[in-house]
Amino acid sequence: MNIALMIVGAIVVLIIVTVFAGIKIVPQGFEYVIMRLGKYQMTLKPGLNIIIPYIDTIAARVTRKDISLDIPSQEVITRDNAVIITNAIAFVNIHTPHKAIFGIDHYEHATRNLVMTNLRAIIGQMDLDDALSSREQIKLKLIQAIAPDLEDWGLTVKNIEIQDIKPSSTMQASMERQAAAERIRRAAITEAEGEKQAAILKAEGRKQAAILAAEGELEASRRDAEARIVLANATKDALTLVQQGIGSEQLPALYLLGEKYISALQELGNSDNAKTVVLPADLPAALQGMFGLKALK
Repeated sequence: MNIALMIVGAIVVLIIVTVFAGIKIVPQGFEYVIMRLGKYQMTLKPGLNIIIPYIDTIAARVTRKDISLDIPSQEVITRDNAVIITNAIAFVNIHTPHKAIFGIDHYEHATRNLVMTNLRAIIGQMDLDDALSSREQIKLKLIQAIAPDLEDWGLTVKNIEIQDIKPSSTMQASMERQAAAERIRRAAITEAEGEKQAAILKAEGRKQAAILAAEGELEASRRDAEARIVLANATKDALTLVQQGIGSEQLPALYLLGEKYISALQELGNSDNAKTVVLPADLPAALQGMFGLKALK
């Protein structure tokens, strides 16, 4: 009796275990890949599913949510032999779970290596300046490059973002020295241009000053000439008036001429270059001889 109960109990337990083994509840956001006798059979969707116990087995539990894969930093050599360091993050989705499980070994690791390899190839075809300023272009090229391979693995690349792209430490030091040299060169050019403009302005100033000085001298000469003409006309008028006043009398004329003569001799005597001044003994006779006057009787 006890043996029979034990057998019945074992059968009941086996039935219960078998029923529970054949019932699979898949949570939302996941799919289960089922193999039957070592071969892919089907993919269980979220919810309640029935499988054949002991024959069907779960090969993998695959998420249907987007997966973010960190792409580690790596050194990349550009076309102009500059070394830069870059990393990224890739967002993929598994649209065919059994391909991701049976089509590639460790699809996450394979996806990282695929992104890294193509990222090196794309940046290697670019110059340093283009690589540092063309993140969007690099991202688009990278997505186009890896999309076919990921499709074969049952994956879809949703997006790739270049997190960081910068020159290596030695390259940064070289670029800083180059930038400093460029700033010094521009400062020297600016200083030279300033000195050039200053020299031009000074020369222009000297030119304008010379022109103004020449115009001033010309104006002064013109006014001096006009003054001399006016003085000559005044002297002429004065002599005419004297001539009219004295008539044929010579003594007043000799007096005026002698006064002018003595004034001229005084100026000559006061000159620094004059050493000796000789006066004629007979001044009236000398004046008469100079101006053609008749001798006084």
